Amino acid sequence: MPQTHPATDQIVPTAQAPVPTKLTLEERMAFINTAMNVRLDEAKVAYEVNTAHIPIKPVDLADVITGPVDTGPAPLPQLYPTPVAALLQRAHHRLLTGGWCSGALVDEDGARCMLGAIRIEAHGDSGLEDDAATVLLDAIRRKFGEDVDSVPSFNDAHGTGRVPIRMVDQAAGLADARGL
Repeated sequence: MPQTHPATDQIVPTAQAPVPTKLTLEERMAFINTAMNVRLDEAKVAYEVNTAHIPIKPVDLADVITGPVDTGPAPLPQLYPTPVAALLQRAHHRLLTGGWCSGALVDEDGARCMLGAIRIEAHGDSGLEDDAATVLLDAIRRKFGEDVDSVPSFNDAHGTGRVPIRMVDQAAGLADARGL
């Protein structure tokens, strides 16, 4: 009920407490977000004030950001002591560094298939090339069964070089174990 003041005969309304309303989750999150932004802005200003007196030496980004150094192809690891194993290891390295292909001994980019890598690394020694291809086929058949007809058919059956390259490496280990 309004109060009256006899001296002025005016009616002064009394203040009523606001009725609390229930906020939705989205409204509460908006309020919290606003409060956090205010606090972060205050912290930013405080940081700038507190560090304004510290002298800073400019940084040349060329000294900080560096790219990879082109060192050329990876070095060939220690070769196996036996000739066939060493040939297969060189062929494996050639496939890793020069690329793998299927459907041809060498493609237009210079990538080679399994047999193409063996042939180039044999340096014209057909006996060594044949021995390496035989060990490679044996390693493939040990892993994938006797159904594999030849090294080229195995090579061409794959869409990527991951498995063929791994098989050349395993064949090098097999040749070394056999003393070839």
